[in-house]
Amino acid sequence: MTDAASEPSGPGPEVRAVAGALRGMREAGVAVFRGIPFAEPPVGALRFAAPRPVGGWDGVRAARSYGPPPPQGGHFGMDALAQEVPGDDWLTVNVWSPEPGSGADPGAGLPVMVWIQGGAYTIGMSGLPEYDGCRLAREGGVVVVTFNYRVGLEGFGQIEGAPANRGLLDQVAALEWVRDNIRAFGGDPARVTVFGQSAGAGSVAALLAMPRAAGLFGRAVAQSAQGTFFSPELAADIASACAAELGLRPTVADLSAVDPALLSAAGDAVGAKMGQWAQRWGQPAHRSIAFSPVVVEGDALPVTPWQALADGAGRGIELLVGHTRDEQRLLTALDGLLGQVTREQAETALRVFCPGQDGARRYRDGFPAAGPDALHELVQSDFLFRMPSLHLAQAQTAAGGRAHVYELTWPAPGMGGILGACHGLDVPLVFGNLDRGQPAALIGEGPPPEAEALSARMRAAWTSFAANGDPGWPAYDSGQRLVQLFDTRPAVTTYPEESSRRIWQDHTFPVLPLH
Repeated sequence: MTDAASEPSGPGPEVRAVAGALRGMREAGVAVFRGIPFAEPPVGALRFAAPRPVGGWDGVRAARSYGPPPPQGGHFGMDALAQEVPGDDWLTVNVWSPEPGSGADPGAGLPVMVWIQGGAYTIGMSGLPEYDGCRLAREGGVVVVTFNYRVGLEGFGQIEGAPANRGLLDQVAALEWVRDNIRAFGGDPARVTVFGQSAGAGSVAALLAMPRAAGLFGRAVAQSAQGTFFSPELAADIASACAAELGLRPTVADLSAVDPALLSAAGDAVGAKMGQWAQRWGQPAHRSIAFSPVVVEGDALPVTPWQALADGAGRGIELLVGHTRDEQRLLTALDGLLGQVTREQAETALRVFCPGQDGARRYRDGFPAAGPDALHELVQSDFLFRMPSLHLAQAQTAAGGRAHVYELTWPAPGMGGILGACHGLDVPLVFGNLDRGQPAALIGEGPPPEAEALSARMRAAWTSFAANGDPGWPAYDSGQRLVQLFDTRPAVTTYPEESSRRIWQDHTFPVLPLH
């Protein structure tokens, strides 16, 4: 047993979790508990180990501040942001519960929505303002949970002597904490929905394929699922390059004493020059994707999500999946290429990312009016997010499961309106945090009334799905292929990206190999 942190001053909602008593805060009619450990700190003897259950504490533990983020890559200054909250208790959860009275009601039995943030498996922390669950919980009548999981080499590096997919194992441990504790916060452990975006949606897809995660959730939402899954050989080769930046080998013995910040910097260094390994690492090198879940024998992730769903692994789980129309455009802008893509760059993208031997020709035939910018954007949007997401729904329904599909087509008005319905635009709309965090910049100042109305519709769909499995439009099938379009004027229509769907219809999204 450990002593609880010093108790916060002033009253606050109090609950008793399995490990001990917690005191949180009241914010806008919601009981909020932050920084609750769900596993022991993965440092020292536990560095690179699977998460271990947290020990208990005496007294009442303050749960008012987010826990320290896991070590981060340097993208968007996330490494510096992580260092603002020192400590090694990286694995913590946060809970927002609609407050019926003086505190969270253990008997409420509310639906539970567990968020998994994205960040290319390299960055990500639950304490970002865009992930505040207050509005979603209060207006949706759900318990919202967010949490930290290990990223980069700490979470996804293929390290000799360590289990693979430690970041995914952290996610399983967080869901086990939800199963064992959420009733105390007014949630129903039998009504858990996982939802995530980008690498978070890729994680949701991975959880669908993980035997270890079976029974921990009954519904899943994948928003722009990242479609990269590595072979052990590819992941090990990338880890070797990262360790070599420090003059070390990718082993627990060599890396366990390395400062986590140095390890993250080594991952960044390799990510910044992945192009030189393009012949060896293939498609991930062209997108500077240094980390992804590893498909490996055992119960962690034995097959890809598409294979698992095709085999019926998700037949008992209701699925909501979709993407934005213009996924790649923001990423192209961040690369400084928006409106600047050359014909040679477009041809390279077609050669690298198209499916099949005649994929490039099929893109040109399917999009005859598309110039270099459009072709560059289309094929990369399809490769990394759009088609992986659609194929999750197709695999699910082909195996007799249920899936609902959407596409966000509302163009972001922020940043001069040049980004369209880009990657990440769904995050502020789903959480209702339209004026805070980095994604809010996509919406612009205001926010405009149409953004508020669209956010309300998306939040209602997500919380309705979490409550009863029905987001408000028909399930997807291979005949009609009906999807919900989210725009200023929403509509249900046949899946609109027909040319891309046909180009990719026979692609199986295999494990990415070491060449």
